[in-house]
Amino acid sequence: MKNFALIAIMALTTYLVRMIPFVTLRQKLTNPFIKSLLFYMPYAILSAMTFPAIIYSTGDIISALTGTIVGLLLGFFERSLIEISLATSITALMAWFISA
Repeated sequence: MKNFALIAIMALTTYLVRMIPFVTLRQKLTNPFIKSLLFYMPYAILSAMTFPAIIYSTGDIISALTGTIVGLLLGFFERSLIEISLATSITALMAWFISA
């Protein structure tokens, strides 16, 4: 019975989060600030969740920062995702071996 109550609470919470914008925002959004805020919010939230995990992923901040810098540079130069992930992993591993 306790599991059913927990599932019901989670279902209600999920439903409310999805329903409230439909009920409150009946007309089309025209404010450019609100539109840009809603456009960039998922990227900001994903970055805020991912960046601390990147920094503490290797257990050594120096190796994590070197991998992050390489990843940012390769992303800036529009390399493919496979290249970026391989280069950052190899760079962080090499920096970890050097610092250990």
